Amino acid sequence: MSTVPNPCRICVFCGSSSGSDPAYLDAALDLGRRIAAAGMGLVYGGASIGLMGAVADAVLAGGAEVIGVIPSVLKDREIAHSGLAQLHFVETMHERKALMAHYADAFVALPGGFGTLDEFFEILTWAQLKIHAKPCLLVNTQGYYDGLLRFLDHAVEAGFLKQDNRLLVQVAADPRQAIEIARQLFEQRPQEQRPAPDAALNQLVR
Repeated sequence: MSTVPNPCRICVFCGSSSGSDPAYLDAALDLGRRIAAAGMGLVYGGASIGLMGAVADAVLAGGAEVIGVIPSVLKDREIAHSGLAQLHFVETMHERKALMAHYADAFVALPGGFGTLDEFFEILTWAQLKIHAKPCLLVNTQGYYDGLLRFLDHAVEAGFLKQDNRLLVQVAADPRQAIEIARQLFEQRPQEQRPAPDAALNQLVR
């Protein structure tokens, strides 16, 4: 697998459980392996459990960079990943999302629950508001997000979501396609236009 010319980081949102279908865990492990093989780094929520832990472990096993960001209150629940060289503890969930966005060049959501949807949709809202222009992808493992995608189309039809903003959600059938889409978008941008920490995201952290 070819690597990107300059390493970029993929922020992964996903469940803190493994789900009921083994395909979800398989996809998380596959995504982690592909991130590392592509010469990319991982930014994620810092946990050691569920799909979150699986992605991080796979990236670490591939020798790539992993940055975790987790609220301090969760440290005492012993779910923070102890094997990370970079693990940031923050005070609020909002600060967690903003710091992950600060480090990331693209966002990928695997299957997950309320937390995953909250993170992904806030990032989409920031893209809609032109706070960032970083790719936002759903990995639709086993059709997990089919219902959500139908809802978004319904929101367009109902007049609550503009078609241009609906197109901010890119869909990959599997981790291979997700990494390929992210890499293509990253490589297509001139160096000076590639995502980087910026003042707008820095303000959100404060």
